[in-house]
Amino acid sequence: MAVGHRFGPARRTTTALLAGTIGLLTPLAVALPGWAQTAPADGYFATPPPVDMSKLIPDSGQPDKKYKQSKGCVQRAVLGQNIVLKNRPWGQDYLQISKAQEIVKAATPDHSAGGGVRVAVVDTGVTPHPWFQDRLKSGGEYVSTPQKAQPGLEDCDGHGTEVAGIIAGKPDNPEVGFVGVAPDATIVSYRQLSENYEPDTSTSTPPASNTAGGTPSSSTTPPSGSESSLPPSGNGGGGSGSGDGDQTSPGQSNSGRQLEKAGTAGTLKTLAEIIRGIADRKSADVINMSVDNCRPATGSITEGEQQVQAAVHYAASAGIVIVAAAGNATDTCPQNDQPDAKKPKTIVTPPWFADDVLSVGAIDEFGSVAPFSVHGPWVGVAAPGTKIVSLDPAEGSAGLANLTFESGDKASEIQGTSFAAPYVAGLAALVKAKFPQLDGKGIVNRIKETAQHPAAPGGRDNFVGYGVIDPVAALTQSLPSEIGNQAPIPGPQMAQLPPASDHSSTPMIVALAGTGGGLVALLITLFVMRTIRRNRPAETGPGR
Repeated sequence: MAVGHRFGPARRTTTALLAGTIGLLTPLAVALPGWAQTAPADGYFATPPPVDMSKLIPDSGQPDKKYKQSKGCVQRAVLGQNIVLKNRPWGQDYLQISKAQEIVKAATPDHSAGGGVRVAVVDTGVTPHPWFQDRLKSGGEYVSTPQKAQPGLEDCDGHGTEVAGIIAGKPDNPEVGFVGVAPDATIVSYRQLSENYEPDTSTSTPPASNTAGGTPSSSTTPPSGSESSLPPSGNGGGGSGSGDGDQTSPGQSNSGRQLEKAGTAGTLKTLAEIIRGIADRKSADVINMSVDNCRPATGSITEGEQQVQAAVHYAASAGIVIVAAAGNATDTCPQNDQPDAKKPKTIVTPPWFADDVLSVGAIDEFGSVAPFSVHGPWVGVAAPGTKIVSLDPAEGSAGLANLTFESGDKASEIQGTSFAAPYVAGLAALVKAKFPQLDGKGIVNRIKETAQHPAAPGGRDNFVGYGVIDPVAALTQSLPSEIGNQAPIPGPQMAQLPPASDHSSTPMIVALAGTGGGLVALLITLFVMRTIRRNRPAETGPGR
């Protein structure tokens, strides 16, 4: 008993010191870093499976099923008022589009900005507009039997025309500030998706066009900062329009257009066919797809996704630049805000296939990530995606639009990753014009390497990818990777320390004082504990 009593306080002291050490170290182990969290070994979440080229399907050149029109198409307003939007859209100034165009014009023999470069727009079709001049070509029709001689040159929804305008619109009115990124490029239109069509299970006749479900050309009030006037109709000064429907809040995105959405036209299968056909016919240098399929991440891949994966790999291998919208978060397409980025809860196709697709997230006018822009490891770069102004999609219009319709009857501002993607597709056309020797992967690499990288490991994150595009840098910087050299390694820099007399010792004194104070407090505590134990009366055993 004497021995046990003698070593009792020592054991208690050791225990106290051990507990203190654990207490000091515990905060360091509370949170695991992202890289230490392992992704599931079984299943495909952030990274898709290897490409299965047996899923590559031929281009049928027609819809995969019969569809009928269920809503009225976009029309001009009955009032016939026009609005002149003299200001440039903020995205043009933010990206210095005018300067980028001047650089390309000075470097190309025809002094054009994207002349001779063909951009395929796979969307809701493109309506002929005077500001496309003769640079709008027919690609194909995959929604219904073409009503016009040239398939793909109908846009019942209005979405595809607005997308194409951002790429290659070229106003003939000097008062208009808007201009497409590559205003001399050629647009090749494929109508593949429509919310105004639904699967046809009967032989009924499509309804006549009306304004109930049309896209307004623009609001009767111009966007903030613009000037308005009422010039004679048809002068090309601006878009006309009004529309029925409830105005959505500015924070909402135009996100209802999804491939394989119930009651609409457009499937992954026809998307895969179009991409394959473009590669086979060599009908485009750049493909812009502002169409997506969003689904919950299950660790598996569907047959339609495999078909698109094989098609984009096939086209990318043929040297085509493939640009896609990163997707918009909605109630049916939840945002990827889970703790482990390697296990997203939402998969977006075709952006998921990042090895062959350059997907584009959206930023707002303040330079922040737009709240609707879907996050993910597949995001490549970012571009403006809010407060968009583009060509009026109504047939017969000669102006601009700053509103669109969502789900057929809800008027809202034009915004979404759908409209960020064409900024990048237009930039790809300018890069192709200035550097004709580059293949598709070389163009994508140049856009990524010259982007404004976020402050993240490797210069990329899951919000804006490699950063917001920088058109001027993409057209002017010399990249070592293009001539077979590695990026330069900066030499060691000698530390330039100030003289010792200029060194302030205050931080060191404070640190040592705090450490010393802690040790003194610990020693006093141990001393008090030991004194109490020594002065406690010894316990006596039972009487004999």
